Amino acid sequence: MARATRMSISRRDALASLGGVATLALPAGAKGKARAGPVRFEHGIASGDPTAAGAILWTRATMDGATADIPLDWCVARAPGEKPVRRGRTLARAARDFTAKLEVSGLTPGAEHVYWFEAADGARSPVGRFRTLPNDRTEDWVIAAASCATYSIGLFNAYDAIARLPRIDMILHLGDYIYEYAPPDPSHPEIVPGREVEPAHEILTLDDYRLRHAQVKRDPDAQAMHARAAMVAVWDDHETANNSWLNGAQNHNPATEGEWSRRKAAAMQAYFEWMPIRDPLPGRPWEAINRAFEIGDLATVAMVETRLLARTKEEDATADPAAMREALARVADPARELLGPEQQKWLEQTLAASTAAGKPWQLLGNQVVMGRVAWPDLKRAYPPVELDAILARQSASLRERIRDLFARQRPGLPWSLDMWDGYPAARERLYACFARAKSRPIVLSGDSHASWANDLHDGQGRPVAVEFGVPGVTSAGLGLLLPGAGRHLAEANSEILFCDQDRRGFILLTLTRDEVLVDLRAVSTILAKPFTVDTIARFRCRPSVAGLEAAAVA
Repeated sequence: MARATRMSISRRDALASLGGVATLALPAGAKGKARAGPVRFEHGIASGDPTAAGAILWTRATMDGATADIPLDWCVARAPGEKPVRRGRTLARAARDFTAKLEVSGLTPGAEHVYWFEAADGARSPVGRFRTLPNDRTEDWVIAAASCATYSIGLFNAYDAIARLPRIDMILHLGDYIYEYAPPDPSHPEIVPGREVEPAHEILTLDDYRLRHAQVKRDPDAQAMHARAAMVAVWDDHETANNSWLNGAQNHNPATEGEWSRRKAAAMQAYFEWMPIRDPLPGRPWEAINRAFEIGDLATVAMVETRLLARTKEEDATADPAAMREALARVADPARELLGPEQQKWLEQTLAASTAAGKPWQLLGNQVVMGRVAWPDLKRAYPPVELDAILARQSASLRERIRDLFARQRPGLPWSLDMWDGYPAARERLYACFARAKSRPIVLSGDSHASWANDLHDGQGRPVAVEFGVPGVTSAGLGLLLPGAGRHLAEANSEILFCDQDRRGFILLTLTRDEVLVDLRAVSTILAKPFTVDTIARFRCRPSVAGLEAAAVA
């Protein structure tokens, strides 16, 4: 595979890119002094959900002792130092954890803009950038895609690398922006001192979720990324709780943690407060964050929701062969859903409108891996001598997890029933939707903590799309337990063109009228700075007789 020119990036550089903004802060909701102090922008700024006329602008105002709304002025200009082309006043509302979010309009389509916030006492936020969507002929567009950022496990070096890209027009975040977990096992090999989670327990309440979001927004690498370009975000499961579904989650116990509906509502409220995403429309459920973005005449980006809106409960994998057969029989039930009929209808209409307009590309932002992925024969992939060497290097807790994998997994069985493999009938309905819309989309998937390139086929073996899975920013893939696992997964599965389970990073997509170049980027470490960035694989997507093909670039 091609290897890109390395970038060497230090934490000092990351801080400098923010214009010297402070990164040490009281947690959101913390009690301040009795007398209100000056306003501080300790959580940076962000933009999101761009349109041809504008974007969502976000910040948080921190003021010791504040109890009332804090007025802020906002400004948008075409370049740093220039006179604002739009300006106005908004409020950092106490009821929204002193966050401020507004939609600016009336801007020039397809153009870069800068923005900032100012308080009445003269305090000024960092300056951020965003590009409005084009509304006419568009020659190219550059997108970075990321997911799965566990704050307590490693540094956000992938965010830092995205912030330093020479060009970036849009950032897609495919979920797991925060994690709900309690502090990790101290023996975990990738803990970085000073990144203890806030609060120091599993988050359950609105205050808890706000604190965890606030901690991520104080991270200098996250701030640099948000300041660099507009983000289009969807949640996955950890913004609520692990393996969440319509009526619950694997990591939620109603007997000890209360009603799922209350926890879900708290998590969604904090998400809408702290993320640069358009608030829910009146009359629509909060869970319906599916939406589309039109990039001139070049592409449509459709973001779907696969967790809280319609998902059927995940079937549990088991080591017992008879129980597994029963679970797989239930998995095949046609009634099982991921998108739900209303969202699928919207998606089909969106894709059909894009292809009818002659746009060459449709991108689908999706939380979980869509391709068919079965377990390889682990005992053949890792013979005793190699396995013993791996076990000798691991901590006691990770050795136990490896032994459990070997005891539970069976070659040929689905790798994860939380992915689309656990919803095969729903996947076939989606593939039929692609066909009716005359679209062969590029699917972008998060959740798996690994880099993937998959050639997707329907149940009749017909090619329907290509998929690229986004690695974790910090969250570890199977390679943490079994180095080289991605290669064995690729060898065992015909749909997998490439898989890397070892490295963290992001995906960079460069869209032109003739092709989409997809770079799978990896950072050299998440444990320190400086670090380097490599392209570990590159794929070129082009139209073909079958509709779309992805070919590795040497």
